[in-house]
Amino acid sequence: MKITIITYGSRGDVQPFVALALGLQKAGHSVRLAAPHRFADLAAPYNIPFAPLPGDPELMSAFVNNFGQHSFRAVQSMADYVFAIAAPVVRAALAACDDADLIVHSFFLTTVAHSLARARRIPDVSVQLIPMFMPTRAYPMIALPNIPPGALSYFTHWLTMQAYRYVIQFGLGRLRHVDPENFNLRVFWPFDKSNPDPTPLLFAFSPIVLPQPADWKAPNLHITGYFFLESPEAYRPLRELLYFLAARDAPVCVTFGSMVNRESERIDALVRAALVRTRQRGIILTGWGGREPSQHTDDLFYGNAVPHDWLFPRCKSVVHHGGVGTTAAGLRAGIPNIIVPHAIDQPFWGKRVAAIGAGPAPIDLKQLSVERLTGAFAQADSPGLRERAREVGQRIGADDGVGEAVRLIEQYAANRHNQNRLDTI
Repeated sequence: MKITIITYGSRGDVQPFVALALGLQKAGHSVRLAAPHRFADLAAPYNIPFAPLPGDPELMSAFVNNFGQHSFRAVQSMADYVFAIAAPVVRAALAACDDADLIVHSFFLTTVAHSLARARRIPDVSVQLIPMFMPTRAYPMIALPNIPPGALSYFTHWLTMQAYRYVIQFGLGRLRHVDPENFNLRVFWPFDKSNPDPTPLLFAFSPIVLPQPADWKAPNLHITGYFFLESPEAYRPLRELLYFLAARDAPVCVTFGSMVNRESERIDALVRAALVRTRQRGIILTGWGGREPSQHTDDLFYGNAVPHDWLFPRCKSVVHHGGVGTTAAGLRAGIPNIIVPHAIDQPFWGKRVAAIGAGPAPIDLKQLSVERLTGAFAQADSPGLRERAREVGQRIGADDGVGEAVRLIEQYAANRHNQNRLDTI
């Protein structure tokens, strides 16, 4: 098949789909990945054809982090940015699907991609990195992690889904009004219960971290496991980093990934103070939002970006923001995860990591202090927590999320093909 994968967001929203594209390629399919243009270099080492989408997800991260865990204000801020770039992004995404036999889509472009697939009479598959579009009583919508299980939790999912549908339909209606020639799609919802052939919904997270709720019984729903992308064979770490790792005991890794925070200097200072107080070495990855001092020391190493699958297993623990991709990598490494949530879904994943015993309770970014981080370091060093983190890492490492997703996509496409043949007889 010719398959187009469409995703939008930060690196954590793109890297799992590079892994999926690679898995589909190995299964013999022709795959094109459509994602923000700044991630072309992420796909290039794997020879994955890339369709660049306009816009800068770093700006989106900055807008979201201005409001932290004020979920609805963060979503409104993100929506304002998305609407500003919607026309060129949708236009480029549609063009990337021109010759596709099947479309795989993620959160932001779920409705657009499904509607295009319906218009062209080709199958589509939705892959979500977070538990969205399938209400449950087991836990609340991810941006409201403190709501107890039950009817209210179910309502938060339902309400979020309705809001998503309304916002997308409103946005597409606005595009249709401005440019009716290019935006004339009839809009469909992929998970409509009245649809006799609902779009498969694959959740790319581990059932070890978030088991399937008892009220998730729809046949089109699957939890595949995480999509891990192994570092390219050509990857060579900096010589200075190798020297630092080999010099003494394993360090703590600190990374806040794609989070752009106005208080990065304060956060950096207290992280360093906590490392000094607990006499630990540290590797600080600055990502999009950090600062990078010009000199390293025997106990502190600053870097911009290092593949997590290579680095985390060489560290004693990891401090991070709780993004789904970093959480997956931290758990698979089999080391304690200390999560400092910044926004949106990160408090949810922080609670899940603590619930399965792979890390201490998450520390809200606004409450982060030397004392709290020092206490979290002490918990992470306890033998019981370290052993539990190791067990979780082994179990997650045994999963094959990409392989399961490829199997389900091929199975669904074959079923659709056979059904179409029957319909023509």
